[in-house]
Amino acid sequence: MEDLVKFVQDEFVARKEMPEFSAGDTITVYYEIKEGNKTRTQFFRGVVIQRRGAGATETFTIRKMSGTVGVERIFPVNLPALQKIEVNKRGKVRRARIFYFRGLTGKKARIKERRS
Repeated sequence: MEDLVKFVQDEFVARKEMPEFSAGDTITVYYEIKEGNKTRTQFFRGVVIQRRGAGATETFTIRKMSGTVGVERIFPVNLPALQKIEVNKRGKVRRARIFYFRGLTGKKARIKERRS
C-alpha cells in the first residue's frame, strides 16, 4: 500500500524546482502572504535546522534571530505560496538535525562556511 501511495505522489504531485540545501545552510525563503484581497511577498532568512520527510510531505525548518528571540518556521516543500529559495551560505555541520543550535548564543552560534 505504501508503494502505491509513493507511486501516486511521484507521478501526480508537481515538484517545484528548488536548489540543493541541507542542515547548516543559510537560506532565504520568499513566500506569498494573502491579506484580504491583496497579496505580498515576504522573505524569511535563517539557518536550516533540519529537513524531514520525503516526497510530497517533505518539510524543512529554518531558525533566525529576531533581536534576542529565536524564531523558527517550518515550511512544506510543496507549499503553493513558496515563490523561490536562495542559498546564501553553505554551512559545515556534522549532523542532519542541528537542534543543539538552539542553545548557542553569541560567537558560539556561528557555523563555518563549507568550501565548494
